[in-house]
Amino acid sequence: MSFQLKPNKKESENKTIRFPLELINKIDAAIINQDVTFSSFVIQACEYALENMSTESNSDEN
Repeated sequence: MSFQLKPNKKESENKTIRFPLELINKIDAAIINQDVTFSSFVIQACEYALENMSTESNSDEN
């Protein structure tokens, strides 16, 4: 399954995180003309990564 951007508003809490400038520039470029904020992109990317991570139990099944 590919990563797809979607509008999403949920209850949230502020966290401070530092991003490398190169990564910020890549994210900014990816969301141009998309109906998604920087924060929403990062949240969705993290959710996608967590859902698609290999775990020890998953790798044992393969």
